[in-house]
Amino acid sequence: MPRSRKLIGAFAAAGVLALVASGCANQPSEGGGSESAAGGLKDLPALDTVEVPADAVLPAGDGKAKCDAKTTLAYVGAETGPNAQLGVNIFNGVQLAIDQHNEANPDCQVQFKKYDTEGDPNKATGPTTQAASVEDIIGIVGLPFSGESKATGNILEQKGLVHITPAATGPGLSENGWTTFFRGLGNDNVQGPAVGQLADKLGAKKVYVIEDDSEYGIGLSKTTQAALGDKVAGVDKVTTGQKDFSATISKVMNAKPDAVFFSGYYAEGAPFDSQLVGKGFEGTFIGPDGLKDNAFIEQAGDAASNAYFTCPCIPGELIKDFSAAYTKVSDGKAPGTYSIEGYDAATVLLAGIDKGKTTREDLKAWVKGYDANGLSKKYKWDEKGELAEAAVYGYKVEDGKIVSVGAL
Repeated sequence: MPRSRKLIGAFAAAGVLALVASGCANQPSEGGGSESAAGGLKDLPALDTVEVPADAVLPAGDGKAKCDAKTTLAYVGAETGPNAQLGVNIFNGVQLAIDQHNEANPDCQVQFKKYDTEGDPNKATGPTTQAASVEDIIGIVGLPFSGESKATGNILEQKGLVHITPAATGPGLSENGWTTFFRGLGNDNVQGPAVGQLADKLGAKKVYVIEDDSEYGIGLSKTTQAALGDKVAGVDKVTTGQKDFSATISKVMNAKPDAVFFSGYYAEGAPFDSQLVGKGFEGTFIGPDGLKDNAFIEQAGDAASNAYFTCPCIPGELIKDFSAAYTKVSDGKAPGTYSIEGYDAATVLLAGIDKGKTTREDLKAWVKGYDANGLSKKYKWDEKGELAEAAVYGYKVEDGKIVSVGAL
């Protein structure tokens, strides 16, 4: 039996096992956890398993697919830049899906091209235009960040090139009338309220909100403030590339919150947390998906031990067979934030190719009508390209690693 088909059985078995063994493992009991030494907030218990749909569609399919040798999918997004790891996680997931598909389908060898945007809206238009001009590319996984997605959506729309973002959460992206845009996760209208739910679970009474100047950070800050309501102890702004946060930290310390929420990316969030703790802050630091990466821990150092995160992504590292397969395309690294969402997004496109949807028009129609489970969630979109169902998970740093505390 080819290895890809073994993986199909293994993933399915893992799904059944998780459903039987974990029950409501994704939902730690309300009020669970113990008192934390930091700020007196609760320490939520970590999960050790996650539910996987037993009927999840996997890249290998039935192994009978046929397609032209030039059939190509692409990743467009950060490969380099200050927040590159979030993009690397995604294209590794895409690479794994394509590798498994091609191993199982000798008569349909899908090609894979990558285009680096550095995660910068000002630089993203060039690589996106380049990808859209390659006729053999019929579908894209990307772009990961909200700002670059906003800057490039019209380019892809004009070319009729379907794209599934596994990471961009800005709510306004689906309000542009684009027919080629599909979001593979919940947007910030879902994540903002989840920050409020996490704060409640932790027992936080006062939360200071910091936002960066990105499309993502500003939008998420608004929905989070609305969710926190009278828990907001203050709001301040930082800028992309900022290194010294002393002025903002002084405001935070004067407000005496028991938690801080940083709405942005880890390139600024990590040094902010490090400097905050260095000034004597003993409360809890909360970040969104833009901070939830091992790079945050590496850059924040010991200060990272106070961190919790929200993310509309599931902990792919807890799916044993997926995690083991992923290490073969990631130089031995475990799945990171949005690795499994990148894998699922590529799988949706590959499933269409296997059904003979090998033009841009046909593949777009395929995604529009898609209704099936992936490893991470059910993929079914409304007329704006938003998922019909979207969950948000909580995470924390424990013993130097990011672990899940369950669905919020």
